Amino acid sequence: MHAPVLHRRLALIDMGTNTFHLLIVEDRPGQPPHELLRTKVGVRLGEGGISEGKIAPVPYARALQTLRGFKEEIELHQVTEVRATATSAMRVSRNGPDLVRDILAETGIQVEVIAGEREAELIAKGIRQAVPLGPERHLLMDIGGGSIEFIIANADTIFWKHSFEIGAQRLLDKFFPDPAGALPKDALEAELEFLAAALAPLTAAVAEFGPLAGLVGSSGSFDTIGDLSVGRIRREADLPSATPIALEDFRLYFAQLLSLNHDERVALPGMFPMRADMLVVASVVIYFVLKTYNLTQITASAFALKEGLLAELLS
Repeated sequence: MHAPVLHRRLALIDMGTNTFHLLIVEDRPGQPPHELLRTKVGVRLGEGGISEGKIAPVPYARALQTLRGFKEEIELHQVTEVRATATSAMRVSRNGPDLVRDILAETGIQVEVIAGEREAELIAKGIRQAVPLGPERHLLMDIGGGSIEFIIANADTIFWKHSFEIGAQRLLDKFFPDPAGALPKDALEAELEFLAAALAPLTAAVAEFGPLAGLVGSSGSFDTIGDLSVGRIRREADLPSATPIALEDFRLYFAQLLSLNHDERVALPGMFPMRADMLVVASVVIYFVLKTYNLTQITASAFALKEGLLAELLS
């Protein structure tokens, strides 16, 4: 028999297009929240369907299986409150509402599908828990599988935010559909040209609110670049809240990612195999942003949407 739980226990589920995250914490009054569990599963919800506006049957089944596993952890940890959010893949897919209904029927977990602007706001709140932004304005960026969020913010103000439905799975489908080899040069040029047009609202915002002190990136692509910098895949629980990435290190990884084939990318020390292809097109976005907005500082934030939601719940 379990001992009774004396404090409020929160489970936060972030259902991204690539990865589903589960964070379980205990809220102890007067102390920082005590982390009980932090885990993630590569669900690849956008695989084979996101560019057609649907969740394909195999990832749909993976999503249900993952939520059943999360439900077991939630019961094991005697959680008193569950908040589950879903983002781009569920937002734009025709069968997203069906998946929300099936998750509720099978697990009792009610999933809230959030709008892009709300996603950007929560990401900014999460990043602020990890990276001391201070009074200077930074460009915050979260590369998901379905969407990319950009936020111009300092420690206490969001000056501008936007969610673009141009995530790494979409870019992969569009510019690198056969990722067995290296990214062709014409595909690189096509992606850069596409980004210049798609990110025109961001370019206008940087002109209005710049100059910016640096780039702060959250989520999988930045975690993996951080892992490449230490030469090993770190467990999520072992990630420092903020990891500075030297500009010359990023340029080195970028050159490698462009020149290697799939098997060579997977073999890089620190490469998470699920990200070996997506990281190529994602790193093109990072390269574009650094170059276009003259940014020379990069920080990877281990915190993103779910930590932003936690901060909001605890405040």
